[in-house]
Amino acid sequence: MSAVEHLAPITLDELNAEAALQTRVDRKYVLTADETRGLLAALDPATRVLEIGGARTFTYSSTYFDTPDLVTFHQAARRRRRRFKVRTRTYVDTGGTFLEVKTRAARGVTVKERCPADPAACTLDDDAVEFVDDRLAAARLAAPPSSGLAPVLRSRYRRTTLLTPDARVTLDTALTWWHLAPDAGGHDGARDRADVGDLVVVETKAGTAPSSVDRLLWRSGHRPDRLSKYATGLAVLRPDLPDHPWRRLRRERLAA
Repeated sequence: MSAVEHLAPITLDELNAEAALQTRVDRKYVLTADETRGLLAALDPATRVLEIGGARTFTYSSTYFDTPDLVTFHQAARRRRRRFKVRTRTYVDTGGTFLEVKTRAARGVTVKERCPADPAACTLDDDAVEFVDDRLAAARLAAPPSSGLAPVLRSRYRRTTLLTPDARVTLDTALTWWHLAPDAGGHDGARDRADVGDLVVVETKAGTAPSSVDRLLWRSGHRPDRLSKYATGLAVLRPDLPDHPWRRLRRERLAA
């Protein structure tokens, strides 16, 4: 993303030391490219950008797992306060794949826990199942056995990561979804692939208090969008599924 070339760099080790933020409040905003450039121009001058090997934008690929009856999707669609998500994430450019379990705790706080995973695996092995079950039990979530989880959707995007004085901020471009379920074509209007075009998903990750970037966006007329890379993507690909939390976003932004 050329609009961040003026920012000072930060290494991955420095970023993790200052703002690992595995427990945080996430706020997402879907902006046009012009709106994103305006945001970047207004950031605190002390903002730094993650740089690895001279690169500042990196490709991420995530595979989301769900049950045959899509329990994690429906938890998000019904806006359950206590819910979970299971995915593998691959850092395509820098290497490394992790199995991640994200849970939603009180006051909207997101907790993410992860362990190394096999990038070639398309199902959860016994160790992965044990990890998922342990994490969900620790979060006191009533969940189906993780042995019933199977890959449903894959997302891929390009990410730029910023560190402001009070938040970690990610900018995701070229977000694309693929339906992985074997019966993807068995639903009216279902699609195998969709993308968000030139839109940018901006996500702030901070403590419970809104960050300076959130306030900057609010002053510009933006409010957090209800967006889940898994649930929103699946609703876009499967029109037969409920989409109430993301309907406004789909009609006003994603429809274009």
